[in-house]
Amino acid sequence: MGSQEVSTVDWQGKHVTVAGLGVSGIPAARALHERGAVVTVVNDGDDERARAQAAELEALGITVRLGDGATLPPSTELVVTAPGWQPDKPLFLAAAEAGVDIWGDVELAWRLRGTNGRKAAPWLAVTGTNGKTTTVRMLASILQAAGLRTAAVGNIGVSLLDAVLGEQEYDVLAVELSSYQLHWAPSLRAHSAAVLNLAPDHLDWHGSMEAYAADKGRIYEGNTVACVYNATDPATEDLVREADVEEGCRAIGFTLGTPGPSQLGVVDGILVDRAFVANRQKQAQELAEVSDVNPPAPHNIANALAAAALARAFGVEPAAVRDGLRTFRPDAHRIEHVADIAEVAYVDDSKATNTHATEASLAAYDSIVWIAGGLAKGATFDELVTGAAKRLRGVVLMGADRALIHEALTRHAPEVPVVDLDRTDTGAMSEAVEQAARLARPGDTVLLAPACASMDMFTNYIKRGEAFADAVRERAEKSA
Repeated sequence: MGSQEVSTVDWQGKHVTVAGLGVSGIPAARALHERGAVVTVVNDGDDERARAQAAELEALGITVRLGDGATLPPSTELVVTAPGWQPDKPLFLAAAEAGVDIWGDVELAWRLRGTNGRKAAPWLAVTGTNGKTTTVRMLASILQAAGLRTAAVGNIGVSLLDAVLGEQEYDVLAVELSSYQLHWAPSLRAHSAAVLNLAPDHLDWHGSMEAYAADKGRIYEGNTVACVYNATDPATEDLVREADVEEGCRAIGFTLGTPGPSQLGVVDGILVDRAFVANRQKQAQELAEVSDVNPPAPHNIANALAAAALARAFGVEPAAVRDGLRTFRPDAHRIEHVADIAEVAYVDDSKATNTHATEASLAAYDSIVWIAGGLAKGATFDELVTGAAKRLRGVVLMGADRALIHEALTRHAPEVPVVDLDRTDTGAMSEAVEQAARLARPGDTVLLAPACASMDMFTNYIKRGEAFADAVRERAEKSA
């Protein structure tokens, strides 16, 4: 299906099973029901919240089966799944055996776009192990600065179904896509797309690094204008080479160094474009200054270049790139400066839940007291510690799998002082900040970049970041 074509599916009387209640399942069930499909929702959980959600759907005439997400309902002609459900679930194995297609929420949104009488807006899509949300929000800011009607959608912000079926008409959508979502989106064809980086993550879901990379690479399939890749991450360029794209689609690289032809990069503190100019061999177009990027950490500049590449692929003028980056403000808990106390900066990057994100975070500062630990999700830390050792003033460890990081520090940075907090209660964060402050010297940065998930101690990374920020502000008040 080409990028501008709109799918025509006759939903009337079609038996569709929706797998999973929640942020994607409920809108999918409603949308399909409204189009005349016979919808059955199956859900593993059977708690109070699920029962309340089920009651709302059942009032519309939708069948809901709670506590039984494993069995394929009879007569099912299509399964639409929430992105988090693993591919080896019995429901999906039964569907595959019966020859029943399985779509994710992204695939359904792609198929339904343009069916409500409104123009089907092209998608500029972003994936990668880290930086997706920031890049998509930067991209939306740039598109808005260009006067385009747009929204940051997909894995963030507005749901894709709401975006394609709502009353608001868009010129273009900035779409964040996870590897889960791409796995279940076989016919997605973006205008242009970017893979920011690739590092081991979610391997328990995908089964292998190769399968994870292959799902990320689906974002390039059928691109019409540009496949944007990370020039310093060869795996992303390999995915471009393997993709089946529309004739004339170009490979566009981004780099923190001087860009070659068909690349965006940085020259003397200026973000420059050697891809979307008349003479790529000899010309470079200034887009913005590094100081226009907030914050101007290396990985965030890379995010800005990727966003700029997608915007330029859509025909956005250089001034809009600059203006969009200037007005962009990052989400909380992503390299968020909390306070300066006694000439020490305190920075919250609780969103750094894996080693790849933490590596980028640590690279942004020269002298660091690092607060880390939590649930390792099968990660190893030797490479991370080796790369960061020279920057570490000290380390404070907390959480269930902190010993794994401690062992890596012992092997690769034995001279770095380590405080090991043998507690996993939420109050441990206050002590972690206290211990970090003792280790820090003027000019240092106390950095919360855990390299681990948060659920051993906190509801999510947001709560962890809030605990850190609260502890820092409390210390600031005492120091005032």
